[in-house]
Amino acid sequence: MNTIKIFDFNLKSDVVNWKVVNDAVMGGVSESKFYLNTNGIGTFEGKVSLENNGGFCAVKYTFEPLILKNTTHFCIRLKGDGKQYQFRVKTNRTDSHSYVFPFQTSTDWQTIEIPIMELYPAFRGQKLNLRNYDGSHLEEITFLIGNKKEESFQLLIDSIEVK
Repeated sequence: MNTIKIFDFNLKSDVVNWKVVNDAVMGGVSESKFYLNTNGIGTFEGKVSLENNGGFCAVKYTFEPLILKNTTHFCIRLKGDGKQYQFRVKTNRTDSHSYVFPFQTSTDWQTIEIPIMELYPAFRGQKLNLRNYDGSHLEEITFLIGNKKEESFQLLIDSIEVK
């Protein structure tokens, strides 16, 4: 089986291509940040607000196109806060839609396995009448929290790979 490392966080990781995108793009006031903590772990944290029709925080990582061959799932080692998040991918960073997979976190370190074929197409929270992700091309991944409630959150990300 082919394993492709998308990102492995450590104290020397360059996180310049990780960008926070909050609901401020639509007038909301949610706030979040992404940084390497003192242990070299990717840390996505903040507060989701429903004010001004807001309600989400996201962090995205864009990279040179990857061709995924002989792979069946994403493996993400992370530690959450017991809240639900979404893992999103784009085949092309300029696509308006993403392919989405919701996942539940615990408060312990865990490895989330996401079957590639189960990522469904969506745009602004609405499922689209398109085929699920085929796993061929990959240019962007995103972690998003938007549970339709005001909440603080913290998601620690150690590694992301495709197997």
